[in-house]
Amino acid sequence: MSPSLDMTPMVDLAFLLVTFFMLTTKFAPEEVVMVDTPSSTSDLKLPETNLITLSVDKDGKTYFALDSEPAKILMLEKVGAKYGISFTPQQKKRFGQMTSFGVPIQQLGSLLDRSKEEIKTIKQPGIPTDSTNNQIIDWVIQGRAANQQLFKKPVYIAIKGDNNADVPTVRKLIKYMQDKDINRFNLITDLEMKPKIVAGN
Repeated sequence: MSPSLDMTPMVDLAFLLVTFFMLTTKFAPEEVVMVDTPSSTSDLKLPETNLITLSVDKDGKTYFALDSEPAKILMLEKVGAKYGISFTPQQKKRFGQMTSFGVPIQQLGSLLDRSKEEIKTIKQPGIPTDSTNNQIIDWVIQGRAANQQLFKKPVYIAIKGDNNADVPTVRKLIKYMQDKDINRFNLITDLEMKPKIVAGN
């Protein structure tokens, strides 16, 4: 038997493995801001669906993400109604396709009028979190309500703070949620590998 025939099963197996990984791999969605999370030894995994993520960058600016497109659109309508702002069907569709955002709602319409490529190049200033203009909590409340209304499932909330983010900003987010009786949330960190114990000779 020739060597080429002997290798056939191995080549088939290699192609099967490559095909499997290509079809099952999920790429991380593009985020509006890069956050370098601190490390910890906890290995609790967050779910991939029914998840709200609040990201805080190194400058203390806050960004919002919700994984469900229909829930995002319903949330947009509810928050828009509170602030007296309406959105066109095209703007709603574009908002549903965004992975995350970080602008005051008053600037959101003009952001959504731009192309996907343009949006990627814009440095978003963050969602207001002041005590007098606390828009972030509106997005959290309406995001939870929209998800519950559409899917009848509770939504998980995660705070993803940059390693260099100021603690008061993260603490402020937690306080705002607790003031609204939102007491269950997770802090996202990178998994820190525990040092291996090497036995002595």
